[in-house]
Amino acid sequence: MTIDQPIACTGRESVPGVSILRAEHLGMSFNGVEVLKELSFEVEAGEIFGIAGPNGAGKTTLFNVISGYYTGSGTIFFKTKDISIAKPHRICHLGMARTLQVPNVFTTLNIYDNVRFGAHFGKVGPKDEKKLIETSLKFVGIADRKNDLADNLGLFYKKLTMIAAALATQPSLLLLDEPVGGLSPVEINPLIDLIKRINKELGITVIIIEHLMKVLKALSDRMMIIHYGKTICIGTPDQVMADEKVKAVYLG
Repeated sequence: MTIDQPIACTGRESVPGVSILRAEHLGMSFNGVEVLKELSFEVEAGEIFGIAGPNGAGKTTLFNVISGYYTGSGTIFFKTKDISIAKPHRICHLGMARTLQVPNVFTTLNIYDNVRFGAHFGKVGPKDEKKLIETSLKFVGIADRKNDLADNLGLFYKKLTMIAAALATQPSLLLLDEPVGGLSPVEINPLIDLIKRINKELGITVIIIEHLMKVLKALSDRMMIIHYGKTICIGTPDQVMADEKVKAVYLG
């Protein structure tokens, strides 16, 4: 299989344009409870798109649907391909990677071998895995700790390891689920700077979920606020922060 082949059974494709991701009328239910309800939005190639909302709004569920861990209703286009029913590894092969709220690392392996998984299981086709690993480690700033056992790492370095593994998959779209959650004030700014560099220097589109509005506003070109699985507002950070519905249900 090559990354140019369709991966969904529907065979549908979107009209090529500036959008790298388009979600149409997404829905997801658990035991009869609707978590996502007719949620639609687009992400432009090259932007940082922020997502926020109250606890239980459906943010992480949305990431799970986009990345193929859950299959809901509605349609998702990624780089013109309909990925609505695609499996996570197929979506990864197309160029989408994600991180989790709680760092998911192989604790019995060192940092280098954790990143090796990303390089090996990422985009299909000819590649220099060693170079991918070394480049990702250097870019994230943990090359000097590549032999450290992941189990001995603090939260900050576990997050960096997870980001490096995601970059080693060669993504064009990176989903970050609360990347600064649990970090100290001293650790937050370096991670913000790293996300900006991933976007600007590597040209990777970023979708980021974050509770800290100060961080999300500093990073995002556009933002979306969701509540009870529905979109309340999409716009620039200033537009979103000034929206009366957003103030009422989220900013208080």
